[in-house]
Amino acid sequence: MADSTKNERVLVLKNARILTMCGEKPDIFKGSVAIRGNRIEKVLREDDGNDFLQIPAGAEVRDCGGNLLMPGFKDAHTHSAMTFLRSSADDMPLQDWLTQQVFPYEAQLKPEEIAELSKLAILEYLTSGITSVMEMYLTPESIAPAFEEMGMRLVQVGGCNNFSQSPELLEKWYKELNGKSSLTSFRLGFHAQYTCSDELLNKIADMAHEFKAPVYTHISETAAEVESCKAQYDGKTPVRVLAEKGIFDYGGAGYHLVHTTPDDREIMKEHNIAVVTNPGSNTKLASGIAPIADYLRLGIPVAIGTDGPASNNCLDMFREMFLVTGLAKLREKDASAVPAYEVLKMATSNGAHVMGIPDADSIAPGKLADLVLLDLHQPNMQPINNIASNIVYSGSKLNVIMTMVDGQILYSRDENGAMKFSYGEDKVNEIYETCNRMKDRIRSAVKA
Repeated sequence: MADSTKNERVLVLKNARILTMCGEKPDIFKGSVAIRGNRIEKVLREDDGNDFLQIPAGAEVRDCGGNLLMPGFKDAHTHSAMTFLRSSADDMPLQDWLTQQVFPYEAQLKPEEIAELSKLAILEYLTSGITSVMEMYLTPESIAPAFEEMGMRLVQVGGCNNFSQSPELLEKWYKELNGKSSLTSFRLGFHAQYTCSDELLNKIADMAHEFKAPVYTHISETAAEVESCKAQYDGKTPVRVLAEKGIFDYGGAGYHLVHTTPDDREIMKEHNIAVVTNPGSNTKLASGIAPIADYLRLGIPVAIGTDGPASNNCLDMFREMFLVTGLAKLREKDASAVPAYEVLKMATSNGAHVMGIPDADSIAPGKLADLVLLDLHQPNMQPINNIASNIVYSGSKLNVIMTMVDGQILYSRDENGAMKFSYGEDKVNEIYETCNRMKDRIRSAVKA
């Protein structure tokens, strides 16, 4: 039988410090990584004392210059197309923000505009070393092609609610958007308990059982949301209400989970409900500080999301990582709470597992080549005492010098610091211009 890998592109990344994210403690060594097609073929430690590998003729070799190669960051909760609302819906509490500045403007969006606005977000994700996102937005059928066109890995989640995205549409997308592309997939989800009727929530639970699938949703983001649920359901919290309906019988994740009780956390552990924390958005909207240390003590998986660019307002995993640990230390009044490497796991391997893409969780043979190269030769990364701490506490988007998805280099910075996107400079400038026109059209339509 012919070798199906014979003609696949081979890329060798040599002379790197490699952070594999394979273990409970940082595993960092000098070495090289060989990539065949879209997967890692070999990983060599410099101190192994043996030859690297027989590099095939025509293989591309890149010198990493002693910089850090690690798995790409996973943005486990976002609403990409909300780029059109960036810095135009600020300094408001969540409910006012939604009803006055978000819902009226979103009602004007067209599917093709959502696709283009998502492309703008993809450019920003890449500059932050983010290689995959978990997206919840209005028109999944127009979002998936935009991500595929730009080579970005995407896991979409339904946002079913009383006003849009019916259970019938959710089931349709689940069946039709899975298996179409190696870069994109779709998961069951709904917006939140407070935007869904009992009937709708019961249909979501039925669907979870039919497909034996995990479910994802916003949960317990604000104190007001929790109190409203308790008033509606005889003192029960959103976590308990949703769990009792059977929605999480096959696991899943909650976005935010800021206001949870000890009872909630036991339910989460029992039902395999992971946490996707969004500290930037929760801080800006004054929603509160999630009890991350409690989740870690109970062994509840935690991943990190940026939330959308209207509530954050940037899609920057470095800022999110710092806020995760910084806010946890303040909440616990304990400087040792939520250490740096735990945060790195949240941003990489944990995120991959929560999103359902375990093959993107680490640097090891057979894993997907979704990688980021960080510049260690900048002042904020020197001296090199603890690389994991440097990334979380002093790291910056400016340290990202290469972002690779599925074996393809989608973003890089040259020796002069100039940004380069594989999508093409002309197309990037066109995205900027188009998104500004769309923003102006939508604002005019609302004001009219």
